[in-house]
Amino acid sequence: MKFDSKCQEDNYYMKKALELAKLGIGFVNPNPLVGCVIVKDGKIIGQGYHMKYGQAHAEVNAINSVTEDIEGATVYVTLEPCSHYGKTPPCADNLVRHKVGRVVICNVDTNPLVGGKGIKKLKENGIEVTTGVLEEEGLKINEVFFHYINKKIPLIVSKTAISMDGKIATKHMESQWISNEKSRQMTHEFRNKYMAIMVGINTVLKDNPSLTTRIENRKTRNPIRIVVDTSLKIPIDSNLVQDQKAKTIVFTCNNDLEKINCLKEKGVDIYIAPKLDGKVDLNFIVEKLGELKIDSVLVEGGATLNDSLFRNNLVDKVKIFMAPKIIGGKEAPSFVSGEGIEKLSDATNLKIQNITMIDEDVLIEADVIK
Repeated sequence: MKFDSKCQEDNYYMKKALELAKLGIGFVNPNPLVGCVIVKDGKIIGQGYHMKYGQAHAEVNAINSVTEDIEGATVYVTLEPCSHYGKTPPCADNLVRHKVGRVVICNVDTNPLVGGKGIKKLKENGIEVTTGVLEEEGLKINEVFFHYINKKIPLIVSKTAISMDGKIATKHMESQWISNEKSRQMTHEFRNKYMAIMVGINTVLKDNPSLTTRIENRKTRNPIRIVVDTSLKIPIDSNLVQDQKAKTIVFTCNNDLEKINCLKEKGVDIYIAPKLDGKVDLNFIVEKLGELKIDSVLVEGGATLNDSLFRNNLVDKVKIFMAPKIIGGKEAPSFVSGEGIEKLSDATNLKIQNITMIDEDVLIEADVIK
């Protein structure tokens, strides 16, 4: 394929590398999504991506896929090659050993263990390096990784389905289904993408959910299930306790040893948390999840949990499915409950990133401005 410029050529092959990187969604957390394309004499001779946490990196898979010598080739990789020994050897060393001629990088790795060291090693060994190709696209794909590696806490994404007047249920707490089937299927895509899913105990008691991922004809991952349960009300016979398809973690303030031991026998992890305003301290939860290497959390809780998360400024992103329905009623719950703010200057401000039609529903995706 002929290109009018080197920039156009770099963009073309990096786009292919980014598409490869996406194939790792749901399987590499808390590692980044990485794709790699090897080009020699104007043709792709190898490609690969990081397929699963703890397994070979994208560069290794790409090198293993080639059927000819890659000396002098150009390597397109979406993230700076690692320069340290982790679960796998350094990819930068591997590229040096194979005497590639040029490495084109989408994003520099902000992980302190890498942080430019991979690029430095490549340059010291006479390899030409170009960075920042399709940089914004790479940052978007790896927003979870960059948030976690820089802040040491998970990215918190609040997801909900509401009517056009902002209700999540009727006054009799009927909520199934406000959104349409395609919107609900997209929720399962989110569950596969983010490492954990969080609900409050009221959701468990009301709906007895399983919180698993269900996508037809696709290999998926079930998220780690997190329950915020101040008084340890979670029933032993609930799906989250009995269903062993995914790990369940309960954060509570109740040190009921008999029930705790019973839950632990079922494989549930229990963490005793401090109280804040009479409830589990959510700041403690977020910090603990970071320590557990959980890089992202999809919140599917009700109005009470949402209120606590927003009041503590813990939400990073919002995904709202708005259905063309009017529910009405002052007793019908809204997306966020509580006493609310007194002044508009205290409101949580959002920056809308995307608005997408999902049949008749509208998906609004926004970042919380902090």
